[in-house]
Amino acid sequence: MEAVTAPDQGTGSKTMADLAGLAASKHADKPALRHKSGDEWTETSYAELGEAISEVARGLIELGIEHGDKVSIVSHTRPEWTFANLAIFSTGAVSVSVYQTNSPAECHYVIEHSESKAVFVEDGEQLGKIRQVQDDLPKLEHIIVFEPGDADIGDAISLDDLRERGRGRETDELEQRVQAVGPDDLAITIYTSGTTGPPKGCLLTHGNYRDVTSMTETMGVLQEGEVAYLFLPLAHAFAKLIQYVTLDLGGCIAYWEKDPAKIIPNLTEVKPTYFPSVPRMFEKIYTLATSNAEDPEQLKQAVQLGLKVRLAEHNGEEVSDEERQSFDQADEALYKNVRALFGGEIRQCVTGAAPIAREILEFFYACGVPVMEGYGMTETSTVATANTPEDFRFGSVGKPLPNVEAKVADDGELLLKGPNIFQGYYKNEEATDETLVDGWLQTGDLGSIDDDGYVFITGRKKDIIITAGGKNITPANLENSLKQSRWISQAVVVGDRRPYLVALITLDAEEAPAFASEHGLEVGDLPESEEMRTEVQKVVDEANSHVGPVEQVKRFEILPEDLSQESGELTPTLKVKRNVVHERHEDAIEKLYAGP
Repeated sequence: MEAVTAPDQGTGSKTMADLAGLAASKHADKPALRHKSGDEWTETSYAELGEAISEVARGLIELGIEHGDKVSIVSHTRPEWTFANLAIFSTGAVSVSVYQTNSPAECHYVIEHSESKAVFVEDGEQLGKIRQVQDDLPKLEHIIVFEPGDADIGDAISLDDLRERGRGRETDELEQRVQAVGPDDLAITIYTSGTTGPPKGCLLTHGNYRDVTSMTETMGVLQEGEVAYLFLPLAHAFAKLIQYVTLDLGGCIAYWEKDPAKIIPNLTEVKPTYFPSVPRMFEKIYTLATSNAEDPEQLKQAVQLGLKVRLAEHNGEEVSDEERQSFDQADEALYKNVRALFGGEIRQCVTGAAPIAREILEFFYACGVPVMEGYGMTETSTVATANTPEDFRFGSVGKPLPNVEAKVADDGELLLKGPNIFQGYYKNEEATDETLVDGWLQTGDLGSIDDDGYVFITGRKKDIIITAGGKNITPANLENSLKQSRWISQAVVVGDRRPYLVALITLDAEEAPAFASEHGLEVGDLPESEEMRTEVQKVVDEANSHVGPVEQVKRFEILPEDLSQESGELTPTLKVKRNVVHERHEDAIEKLYAGP
């Protein structure tokens, strides 16, 4: 097993505790944050950001938060999340992430397991969750509410009140706290979203995150002065890293409006240069950009031309006058309209957390929107490999970051080693010992590494389907092919220990009304309609045409509702929890195997 190591570029020695202060002094008058207030975008400068973080941190000290104490945050992605997170670092305490979509019981699990002494909550709704379980949280002493509104917060504290308390304290103690934090001190505990089993608390140090931010900057994944649009949950490692690197480089974070329908309108208003997302969002934008094409063949030719010309330019090759003229015409008719969906100023998008179809990456690249795929886990402090616009290979997840080693075990599992690898799982030595072996992180993902050092992910060990005939099948490729359809939102392929593969299909709620209208049907009747089944069968047949008979989907069922976080079928980053889907739809699966 030969290891591939990226060139050593060196890393900084700062901790996450001093990030806010250094950024505030270096970039004082630059815009740091942008959020929607009514109909207007409001900016917060770096100086104002530094002041807010200092006040919140001093307020936490006033409440008795000590170095090493745990403080949770339960909120959507918003400026106050950033205030709280960086303030916690400044005090030497540990920031614990709780997804805003969590149920009261799930909130209880994380807050109780982490032994959090305080919790920030977004509003009355999130406060209500904590109130339901507060009696069973003996170590929880303080609740701070970002936006109380009309809610009766009782003995909780509003963020404004906390900042007022902080203003009453001198800055000396806070400065001492910041200086006392070292690289080996715990900074963050992120609980895995739990695609299988209960969440595990990943322990990540200041050194882990300073190293990964430094390596990311060295590769140029983000650049100085970026405008990054952020809708991903800041409870997740992906959004956290974007937050830290953007602020470290003096960029500006534009926060979403907490409404999925506002994401594309927000992009056109904010005009970001950098857009991190998960595959599902790019799939939706791809559908929006292609669904109304009058001539599919002409669209295909335009994409092929755009891909050819842009790759030639990237490689420093000549482009003929004829190709240039055709390219300019296609740019006017297609490419610029696609770029406009992202605001028109995009330099780079990045996708991670789940597989994405190569066709989607090539489409956006042809249109001048580089969507670069990367790979990582919570256990790698977010990222371990990345493509960049300067150095990429479609279908791969890029090369290892500087100082990160990657190799493939004899059974095909990708193994990683580096300064970004987590310290273990909180209160779970058994899981830690299974995941960290001789310093190598056992990722659980199957992969390969080509001669140029690009890493390819081919599947998930636990997701491998072994049919009754003994054939090993990775479902991800089939599922991605099915999701290329305008009408399909999710596809879950089933077949473990079964004679053949079947698929559970859900319809895209935003696109289904158009199909219903076109065929004179009600949206609610689509899953059972012959017209919809005929359309889905075409998609299945197309996907099957690219694989051998044993790997083909023989039957499918259209579920009456889409998979969702609320039902427990999706993680907050929209990854499918297969065990939950299988359990909830056991009857549908058995029906597919019961015969005609």
